[in-house]
Amino acid sequence: MGLDLARAAEPAALYQDHCASCHGAQRTGGMGPALLPESLERLRRAEAIQVITAGRVATQMAGYGDKLSKDEIAALAQWITTPVVPAPAWSEADIRASRTADPAAANLPAKPVWNADPMNLFVVVEGGDHHVSLVDGDRFERIHRFASRFALHGGPKFTPDGRHVFFGSRDGWITKYDLWNLAVVAEVRAGLSMRNVAVSGDGRWVMAANYLPHSVVLFDAELNLVKTYAAATRDGKASSRVSAVYDAAPRRSFVVALKDLPELWEISYDPKAEPIFDGYVHDYKMGEGIAAPGYLGVRRTLLDEPLDDFFFDAAYRHALGATRPRDGVGPRAQVVNLDIRRKIAELPIAGMPHLGSGITFAWNGTTVLASPNLKDGALDVIDTRTWKSVKTIPTPGPGFFLRSHEKTPYAWTDSMMSPTAKDTLTIVDKRTLEPVAQVREPGRTLAHIEFTKDGRYALASVWETDGALVVYDAATFKEVKRLPMSKPVGKYNVWNKITRSEGTSH
Repeated sequence: MGLDLARAAEPAALYQDHCASCHGAQRTGGMGPALLPESLERLRRAEAIQVITAGRVATQMAGYGDKLSKDEIAALAQWITTPVVPAPAWSEADIRASRTADPAAANLPAKPVWNADPMNLFVVVEGGDHHVSLVDGDRFERIHRFASRFALHGGPKFTPDGRHVFFGSRDGWITKYDLWNLAVVAEVRAGLSMRNVAVSGDGRWVMAANYLPHSVVLFDAELNLVKTYAAATRDGKASSRVSAVYDAAPRRSFVVALKDLPELWEISYDPKAEPIFDGYVHDYKMGEGIAAPGYLGVRRTLLDEPLDDFFFDAAYRHALGATRPRDGVGPRAQVVNLDIRRKIAELPIAGMPHLGSGITFAWNGTTVLASPNLKDGALDVIDTRTWKSVKTIPTPGPGFFLRSHEKTPYAWTDSMMSPTAKDTLTIVDKRTLEPVAQVREPGRTLAHIEFTKDGRYALASVWETDGALVVYDAATFKEVKRLPMSKPVGKYNVWNKITRSEGTSH
């Protein structure tokens, strides 16, 4: 294929000539993934150049190193990280039209076709080549491996029986996968750039949090569209990207954080949810004011600053969230009471707490929360009764993940944000709040712990393209086994997730 020399200098023209047929005229995706800055924020420029030059193994992405010059490839790699103007739209009609489903799924066997404990299954997301591995948590052997959508993000979410898992991709696709029958049973595209998905505690609902468009989208369990919510102020004058959505199962609701607006939403899926009163009411018990339906309605908590990410305390009464630096003000952490709908405290945490990976556990007659820190080498431990600091535990460098289990006295954290300590996991005794051990993978990134359902083994990721899943004895911290994998960015134990095990992400 010859190139017009006048067009060769224009990356937009290069894109139309070579990329649009697979990735869409507006870069919104097609046979290939979306190429939008919102969905490529973790793709390094060097990696983009390598993919355009050499292609992707085991995909339909061919290399263009023999068709384009190095300068043209570099221009393309830079161009796909620039915004599309005007921003592409994604309507309810687009969502409905994107849905596909296997009509035979209802007749698939209601038991695993493989021989292992389905409750001790690990779902491992391999970001290096966009695959998912299913691993037996007793024998630590791979059961199955299959290709996923591009750039899964936000952690897979399970139905209460552990049979189905929902994956969300950065470019907006939700995939429903039958773990027992090793089959995709439905897919839908909720948006063009998505942060994560949540599944209701009763398994009836799936909710997606979008960056583009600014929306929250509700589906039933078969991924049929139920409702879209514009992520906007009540008067509609300002809108926002959506930071995250999580299920608060004991409350029978989804909780939603908005990245650009100081609001926290709660959307109840309880048919008996009380009416919602926005604004001031003298006495809501007397029926004053105009109420909105509580069932699937938006219950807004107005804040001083937006929450970037959050998690819940053990009782699910409070959302604990971090705010990004803005307008000259440094990052902060706040406690939001979901019942009275207001901020009740600020957490005394310096640096940039990563509360989305926080955990809670019992300590000295109270419950404490512990959070890794994206900026400082520290774990901060806070008393959830007083919201005061209990201790700051030093670590070798800034970390992203903190994990534990109710049947182990230890919590494990990484320092993966540190260029010098990214190869080290620090193990902290939850009884004494003291570091007691480290495990290392010299020169490589070691991160993201998840435990077996009995808490006896801790699985870590060597977060490299030629990486591995490493199994440690959770009592002795000795390596037991490793499985080669392609950048295993996360692993998720079915039992721990569906039981909301202490010390894991929910």
